[in-house]
Amino acid sequence: MREVRELIDLLVERHTLSLGQYEELVGSYTPELAEYAAKRAVAARRVVYGDDVFIRGLIEISSYCRNDCLYCGLRRSNQSAERYRLSPETILACCERGYELGFRTFVLQGGEDAALADTLLCKIVSAIKAAHPDCAVTLSLGERTRASYQALFDAGADRYLLRHETADHAHYARLHPSELTLEHRLTCLRDLLEIGYQVGCGFMVGSPGQTASTLAKDLKLVEELRPAMCGIGPFVPHHATPFAGEPAGSVALTCYLLSLLRLIEPSLLLPATTALGTLDEHGRERGMLAGANVVMPNLSPMDVRKKYELYDNKAHAGSEAAEGLAELRRSMGEIGCRVVVDRGDVRRR
Repeated sequence: MREVRELIDLLVERHTLSLGQYEELVGSYTPELAEYAAKRAVAARRVVYGDDVFIRGLIEISSYCRNDCLYCGLRRSNQSAERYRLSPETILACCERGYELGFRTFVLQGGEDAALADTLLCKIVSAIKAAHPDCAVTLSLGERTRASYQALFDAGADRYLLRHETADHAHYARLHPSELTLEHRLTCLRDLLEIGYQVGCGFMVGSPGQTASTLAKDLKLVEELRPAMCGIGPFVPHHATPFAGEPAGSVALTCYLLSLLRLIEPSLLLPATTALGTLDEHGRERGMLAGANVVMPNLSPMDVRKKYELYDNKAHAGSEAAEGLAELRRSMGEIGCRVVVDRGDVRRR
């Protein structure tokens, strides 16, 4: 145990390890080791961000998707999925309500929907920025062309979230149809970085076929890519996918990996994701105690939240919802954190 702890200390000092060392850290997980990593991670977070928790208002703008990812409830093969698209007026109304509640970042998330053309999205982004110039606009709309990313950036988008899901080529192929490749995913991420976005990547924990070796590659990719944000959450299966019946990922392992990510890059914006709250009613608090500092309550209209079903039983009420901010503030306060009204931009060391 002492030798593995020394790897965590080395990560605190250097913010880099070899692929083999990352694999050893992941494979050596114990509750005691996770507690030690969390203590170091919270200390690292406090140096950069204190105990502030940044809130992002999540608006799920479309449940249509052209892709057929094997783990996702929005996959095009799911004939039982309820599809919808929010109108620009509805999206702007969600932002207005969110602004009144104290949100200063809006996250527009959706499937890879052909109807979300650049012209339409640029108008929506420009309108949000015109109405709320002190706010950040984050997009999470999958793989697009570099020209599309550039147009959206020029329209005022500040950030882009694109989870890489796994940094292992064989594992990526197991989770996705043949027309999707890790190479193209990474090209998109690098395009976004070069354009000037604050970029977020991320991966599932406990997805089918994942090993300590594949997770080590994820950690190494984050170290090398240096994104502004990294979103990770436990894998949760969906009943209408080929992975129905697979066991859910581990909340405990996810929190341990959050700690390691914080030590790799202390300035990372690390969300305690909805999936944590889905599997554990105290998942968000556990994430914060592991070094996270972002939460993304749902600002989508009430009548569509259940339709955006990435996985079974996705939480969208209580502190997972924009309406539950008072409860979120209370629960964060109980663990020594405080929800702030702030854009929550990355603070590079």
